[in-house]
Amino acid sequence: MPRDPLAGASDLCRMSAAELAAGYAKGTFSPVDVAKATLERAEAIQPELNAFARIDHEGALAQARESERRWREKAPLSEVDGVPATIKDIVWMKDQAVRYGTVSVPAVEATEDAPSVARMRAAGLVFLGLTTTPEFGWKALTDSPGFGVTRNPHRPDVTPGGSSGGAAVAAAVGAGVFHLGTDGGGSIRIPSTFTGIVGLKPSFGRVAAYPASPFGTVAHIGPMTRTVADARAMLAAMAGPDPRDWYQQPGAFPSLTAAAEKIAGLKVGYWSKPPSGSVHPEVAARIDQVVQALAAAGAEVKPFDLPDEDLHAVFQTLWFSGAAARREMVPAEGRAKHDPGFQAIAEAGLKIPAAEFIRASSVRAAFGAAMDAALTRFDVLVSPGAAIPAFTAGLEVPEGSGLGRWTEWAGFSYPINLTQQPAAVIPAGKTGDGLPIGLQIVGARGQDGRVLAVAEAFEAAGIARG
Repeated sequence: MPRDPLAGASDLCRMSAAELAAGYAKGTFSPVDVAKATLERAEAIQPELNAFARIDHEGALAQARESERRWREKAPLSEVDGVPATIKDIVWMKDQAVRYGTVSVPAVEATEDAPSVARMRAAGLVFLGLTTTPEFGWKALTDSPGFGVTRNPHRPDVTPGGSSGGAAVAAAVGAGVFHLGTDGGGSIRIPSTFTGIVGLKPSFGRVAAYPASPFGTVAHIGPMTRTVADARAMLAAMAGPDPRDWYQQPGAFPSLTAAAEKIAGLKVGYWSKPPSGSVHPEVAARIDQVVQALAAAGAEVKPFDLPDEDLHAVFQTLWFSGAAARREMVPAEGRAKHDPGFQAIAEAGLKIPAAEFIRASSVRAAFGAAMDAALTRFDVLVSPGAAIPAFTAGLEVPEGSGLGRWTEWAGFSYPINLTQQPAAVIPAGKTGDGLPIGLQIVGARGQDGRVLAVAEAFEAAGIARG
C-alpha cells in the first residue's frame, strides 16, 4: 500500500530553505535544532530505505554550530546558511571516504571538495552525509553488490530509480532540504519522477565538475529538492565556474533570475514518443491531461517529435564506452567484485570501434543542433519525466517487459543528456496504485532560469499535480 514519504517527519524536516532561514533569523529555532531533527530522520528511514552510504553526525553538528553562531551574530554566509544538505557518494567531499557505490576499489579519501561541494560549503550548508548510488552511477536504479538495495519511500518493494536514488529518497522523506545528484542519462530526473520530488539537470557546464566523469560530457550535476523554489536556491548556491573543469566554456551563463512566466501564450512542444521503449498507459494518459490543462490555461501546445535518428544506439555507444574507460581504472583483481550489469556494459564498450564512437559523436552533434533550433520555435518542451512508473526494487528492467537494459525504458532522459539542455522534473500526479508520475520541462541551453520559472508557474497553478 502506498504511503506518505513524510509520515513521521517532524515539522523542522518539512520546511523549505526559505522557511528555515526565516526561523534562523528570528531565533525561533537554530541550525543545530534542524541538524539534529534531520539526522534523526535520516537514521529512522535508513534501515528500511537505505538512502545513505554514510550519515555524518559529528561533521553535521559541528557545521550546524558554526552556522548557529553566524546567525546569532547576524552574519550568515548566505540566505541558505544552515540548510541541511546531502551529497551523492560519487562526488568528492573533503575529508570524506567517497565509495562510488563500489567495493571493487578502495574508497577515495577526498583531499578537496568538488567545485559544487566547495560552493555549497562556502554558502554555509550543513552536510548530513553521502547518499547511495549504484556502482560508478552506471544505471538509472540504485542498488549494488556492496551497498545493497535502496527502496522507494512511497512503496519499499519498488525502486526509487537512480543513479541518484539515495538523494531522491532523502529529499522525499525530509532527511535534508538540498540534495546533490548527478545525471548522465536521467540519474536526477528518473529518481525525482519515481519518488515524486523536483529534480533539475542544469545546462552542461553551469555547475562545474571535478574530477571529470569517465562518462564524459553527457554527465551533469544538479539539485534535487521537494519544491522548485528550493531547486532554484540550491542551484544558485552550487553553480559557477571553476578552473579545474576544462569542459566548462568561457563566458558567463544567463542569470538564474528570470521573470515570472505566465502559462497563457507560452509556446509548448509536447514530446510524447521516446526513441526507445514504450510509454506506460497511465503515464501517457496523465501527461495528456496535463498538456490539455496547459492548453486550457492558454498555452500554445503543438506536438513535437525528435529527429529520426537511432538515439538509443548513439547513447549506448557513448555510455558503454564510458563504462569501459571506468572499468579500465580498476585493477584486475577487483573486477570480480563488479556489479554484473556494469561488467557487461563495460565489456560491450571495449568492443566498440573507434570509428563507431566518432560516428556516434557526430550524430550527437547534429541532433544537438536540431534541438537547439527547436528551442527557438518553442519556449519549452514537455514530456513524461519517465515513460514508466517505478517497478520492483533490485531489477534493471520491469518484470515481463522483455527489455534488456535500463537505457531502453529511459527514452525521455538520455536524449537531453546528448543535447546538454536544462531539464526539470516536477510531480504530475500518481498512477492508480499510488506511484508518482513526473512531468519533464526542457529548455534551451543556458536558460535554466526560464525552465525553473515555467516549473514554478506550473507548480503554482496546480496543473501538474492534478
